[in-house]
Amino acid sequence: MNAHSASAAQTVKLDITGMTCAGCASRLEKTLQATEGVVRATVNFALETAEVEHLPQVAAIDLVDVVSTAGFDAKERRDEAEATKKAFEEREAHSDAKERKTFQLLTLSTLLAIPLVIPMFLEAFGVQHEVPGVLQFALATPIQLFVGVRFYKGAFAALRHGGANMDTLVSLGTSAAYLYSVYNVFFAGQMQATDLYFEASAVILTLILMGKYLEMRVKRFTTAAVRSLIALRPTTANKIVGDKFIPTRISDLRLGDYIVIKPGERVPTDGLIEEGESELDESMLTGENLPVHKNKGDQVTCGTINGAGAIFVRTTALAASTRLAQIIRLVEGAQASRAPVQKLVDKISAIFVPVIVLIALATFAGWMLYSGDVTTAVSASVAVLVIACPCALGLATPIALIAGTSAAAKAGILIRDIEALERAHTVDTILFDKTGTLTVGKPVLTDAQAFDRNDDRLLTIAASIHLGSEHPLASALIRAAEERNLKLTRPRSIKAIPGKGLIAELTGQQISIGNAALMKDLNVTPSMMGDGLIKTYESSGKTAVTVALGDRAIGVLAFVDQARDSAREAIKTLKNQGIRTVMITGDTELAAKNIADLVGIDEFQARVKPDSKNLIVNALKEQGYRVAMVGDGVNDAPALAAADLGIAMGSGAYVALETAGITLMRSEPKTITAALDISRSTLRKIRQNIFWAFIYNIIGIPLAALGLLSPVIAGAAMAMSSVSVVTNAMLLRRWKPKNMN
Repeated sequence: MNAHSASAAQTVKLDITGMTCAGCASRLEKTLQATEGVVRATVNFALETAEVEHLPQVAAIDLVDVVSTAGFDAKERRDEAEATKKAFEEREAHSDAKERKTFQLLTLSTLLAIPLVIPMFLEAFGVQHEVPGVLQFALATPIQLFVGVRFYKGAFAALRHGGANMDTLVSLGTSAAYLYSVYNVFFAGQMQATDLYFEASAVILTLILMGKYLEMRVKRFTTAAVRSLIALRPTTANKIVGDKFIPTRISDLRLGDYIVIKPGERVPTDGLIEEGESELDESMLTGENLPVHKNKGDQVTCGTINGAGAIFVRTTALAASTRLAQIIRLVEGAQASRAPVQKLVDKISAIFVPVIVLIALATFAGWMLYSGDVTTAVSASVAVLVIACPCALGLATPIALIAGTSAAAKAGILIRDIEALERAHTVDTILFDKTGTLTVGKPVLTDAQAFDRNDDRLLTIAASIHLGSEHPLASALIRAAEERNLKLTRPRSIKAIPGKGLIAELTGQQISIGNAALMKDLNVTPSMMGDGLIKTYESSGKTAVTVALGDRAIGVLAFVDQARDSAREAIKTLKNQGIRTVMITGDTELAAKNIADLVGIDEFQARVKPDSKNLIVNALKEQGYRVAMVGDGVNDAPALAAADLGIAMGSGAYVALETAGITLMRSEPKTITAALDISRSTLRKIRQNIFWAFIYNIIGIPLAALGLLSPVIAGAAMAMSSVSVVTNAMLLRRWKPKNMN
């Protein structure tokens, strides 16, 4: 890495084609890292992408040239919705064409190789049958040329840049077997099958090509989540101009445009409903199977499907700023991240090929000294070269990570990176913000008691100063005022006091609404009646606030927020897993205890200010706990960032994407246990894959060197090692959240 300051760095994403193994990705990454002006580079073989952080003086076109010089092709990926979709479609088309070509080549190779392996099968039944050497040459040569050329290209590209990879081992092994056989047929006059290895080179190339084809097929399933998300993006919207509906390209929309979404259409961009109501299918984003009812004032998200009603929407986010675009970037970023164990794998891969070549040479020399039999020496050394290909090792981590994050995304669980997965695995304490997490987050006004008996006036004042406020109590007050048909007046100024309440100016008078701490700060005269009401309301589990006009209290309001139905089950599951659960809230002791008892949480901290939540997180971390913080991602952002693992739920997804390690698209407590479960499952698959990748080589290389593995069996084992690693990771596609509706 160059010693550059990253303060002014920019990031570009490249789609890479031409990589044949993990060694190619490692070599390209080193080449990019060594480029002047590049701060950081990450190349992902499984996704065929590169992410490069560079200084402004380095243009994206220069990086494309660097990739080209290294022997690969690259295209810059842009963030604009349509450009991203087009680039992805082009990549898919390229993958389809590559897959078809590989299948055609595999078919030809298999047909030519079958006559070469028939004698091996017949011999197992005691039938001796030999294929003439010239015919073997005629059958094996097309395979060596047409199938082998892909490995030769990769090997030469690697050698040209001072490296070696899987292609190097395949090329060396098959070429040695093929050329040795050619020499025996045409120059040494040895026509016996025991002296020829045409079937070995041909079958090895066929088996490896088969492994590559199966790998392509299976890898396509791992990127299904991103493909599905990108497919959600419509290309046009019905913009309303005057009294006309004008079909408009998404790229031509502007913030604030008014659009109509007809029944059955996909929502083209994020926005707010200004007229109409409907039920929207948000399952692709949230994993929630039931449609969600939406009406005036509700948010709609790009990519969701409108139900039976037409809705009229004002756009609030476009293209790369939409929630869908953020989700796609998050999923792709997670899949491209690198596990710490991958660093060890990369170090091993860097020296792996040269070491294997030395082992193969030593094997050849050893057998020559031991037996003097060239045939045995060639067979053993070729088997070593072939079985040792490190492709499975390079795929072990990224393919499991892709499969795991894809399965999670399908269930509405967005995982930022591999570090979030690892931290989730070690969590022993979870802090819950109460409102919107354990509760529904939509308080309902239950009582409005004015000291002068004019409850409507009290509600009018309270609702008016909350016009434009995003506080959870605001919607409850405004909704209650609308139900009574009260006329509201917009305040001149509003000042929110975190953890205490709200101060505003209404018709020239100062109005304040809040808790006892705010009233004390403002020197509001306490009222015996008010104190009694507050104690009564709080003892029944309600949240009570005082309304003051100037320095005089004029009434008390009481609210209640319902606990989520599934919260108790989620808390019970976490407890059974040995995880400590704690609720933190700004509510009073009695209100907090009421919710804690309902959901089964044993520990809670009440009257906590929003800016103090992160202090609680840090205090627990200092005591040695591994802390996860669950919040709505808005006022909990500092605590989410301070925790070992931040988990943001539903409503705060926009902020959460920037602060939390895991974002839950559904405001459903049971998804927390699901997120921990998929984290454990993914890490388990990564470890299993690394084990299988290593075990093939640890067992196979000594057996090959000792002459106990024929080159053909070695080729089959090598091909199947990659397939087994990918297939094992693909088992994660079966993962589904437990006990989720």
